[in-house]
Amino acid sequence: MQERNGATIANIVETLWQTMPDHFDAHSKLLVTPENNRTRGFDYRISSYQPKGYVKPHKHKVQEQIYHVLEGEGLMELDGERYVVRRHDVIFIPPGVEHAIYNSGLEDLVFLVLTTPPTDE
Repeated sequence: MQERNGATIANIVETLWQTMPDHFDAHSKLLVTPENNRTRGFDYRISSYQPKGYVKPHKHKVQEQIYHVLEGEGLMELDGERYVVRRHDVIFIPPGVEHAIYNSGLEDLVFLVLTTPPTDE
């Protein structure tokens, strides 16, 4: 990673994949977070869910999220309703909406996630 006056440039391969709690056959690279950059306002990551991969339904108290699907297809669950999502669909999730995403497709489901604020406190 290169840094100058708090600004950073990093290549995605510099960040290792992680498996987050309550995620199954699903991995994320935490690209810009308060832990690895000087941001205080958001968490930005890329996620890759293998076929059958998913995150358990959950909701956030104060966090807003945006998902941008880059590859694959699956199901986005919002307050119990499921919707097909595929390449270049953008999903906005306000606080309090229970949600989950499932890779019901035949290839990896890859998407960006932007969360603000970075913690749900």
